Amino acid sequence: MASQDQSGQNVATNGKTKVILYWLEKSRAQRILWLLEELKVDYELKTYKRVNMLAPPELKQIHPLGKSPLVSVQAEGAAEPLVLAESGLITEYLVDHFGPSLAPKRWQEGKENQVQGETEEWLRYRYFMHYAEGTLMPYLVTALLFKALKAKSPFFIKPIVNAIAGNVETLYLNPNMASNLSFLESQVKSAPNGGGYLCGSQLTVADILMSFPLGAAKGRSGFTQEKYPALWAYVGRLEEMEGYKRAVQKIIDVEGSYDPSL
Repeated sequence: MASQDQSGQNVATNGKTKVILYWLEKSRAQRILWLLEELKVDYELKTYKRVNMLAPPELKQIHPLGKSPLVSVQAEGAAEPLVLAESGLITEYLVDHFGPSLAPKRWQEGKENQVQGETEEWLRYRYFMHYAEGTLMPYLVTALLFKALKAKSPFFIKPIVNAIAGNVETLYLNPNMASNLSFLESQVKSAPNGGGYLCGSQLTVADILMSFPLGAAKGRSGFTQEKYPALWAYVGRLEEMEGYKRAVQKIIDVEGSYDPSL
């Protein structure tokens, strides 16, 4: 079954389609939960706890890599569910079928299907869909690993580990994070159509993908309100959205608390 959204695009209604989100604490899965809330589709939530910082082995029963997020989608009459891994694929699939209004208009008027005929909003959307995982998240994950390494090192080698980690932070992580935060500050300020979000005046799924790394970076990695006021305000707007708050509350209801940090 399909309906049309406000832009006139065909939108699937999930009806008897069964959607399951396999959610892991302190993971990228939280933004998929927010997306499902924005899409207003019926879904089942299954939550998992980390074991020694890693995903539990039970997730390998869903997907061979045993990572999260994972989403399974089973249409009425389908023999087996479709299991989706990787945040980018999950978000694109869900938006394509259940909420294309969360992606900007692709073509400029009169330039449909032409090279360089895309709108600025759409090009930003596609860029940030890849940037979130391809550029920003690796720095944050590296910082997390070095933080854990310093905390868990035996006392007799801790000075050596701290020195190595300090050099990596000074020479690699800190300057790269500063470059990326400055870039994002400028992108928020220059967003088209009056801005408000990274791709323009409307929320897109790219904003949802960006919410996790930016939320995790707040107050650390050099990301402060004083240095990056526009970016800080942008993250605050995302965290005040009703869909975001519903997703957080859902985890609080199930798990008893929610921690946005990595």
